[in-house]
Amino acid sequence: MIVAFLNQKGGVGKTTLALHLAGQWAITGKRVLLIDADPQGSALDWAQERASQGLPRLFSVVGLARDTLHHETPELARSVDHVVIDGPPRVAGLLRSALLAADLVLMPVQPSPLDGWASAEMLALLDQARIFKPAIAARFILNRYPARTLIGRATADSLEAHDPPLLPAYVGQRVIFADALRTGRLASEMDPDSIAAREIAALAQQVGTMQS
Repeated sequence: MIVAFLNQKGGVGKTTLALHLAGQWAITGKRVLLIDADPQGSALDWAQERASQGLPRLFSVVGLARDTLHHETPELARSVDHVVIDGPPRVAGLLRSALLAADLVLMPVQPSPLDGWASAEMLALLDQARIFKPAIAARFILNRYPARTLIGRATADSLEAHDPPLLPAYVGQRVIFADALRTGRLASEMDPDSIAAREIAALAQQVGTMQS
């Protein structure tokens, strides 16, 4: 399965989700490749920090921030069980290539009306990509979700009847994710019993069941 985390709006947590989904699959025995398609290279930075601390490599991370991604990814996917793409913000050529590479597109949104507006442009690109690859599946995923707040509930309600639909699993606003990204670790390595670790496990399980 090739899963791409994409949204034209920056700062919605694509890298954190991509790394943690890849890591969760890896620790359950899957062979995983993460493609860093963001020119900023945050996932590559995470991998380098991890290596500098002598931590074991859970999965491979390669930089591929170019618009030939959809041609190169299928070949890379042959040697692994899953490919996770950490997509770029607001680079139309790269986004289109990542869309065409993906079997499943996960669009992170935060509890804010601004994120909903920004997603409209992303959905237009998805529709264009489906002209060439009709089988692309897509889901919104709530990230940094404060479940007990009015704006959080309103955002979830607005997406429940949406097309693409909302993934049932969500990820909350957890400090541990920022610490993990900074130190080259996963939330589950820092605290296996944390709510964050359980949320990522639930996300990986749900996404895994979508594999055809």
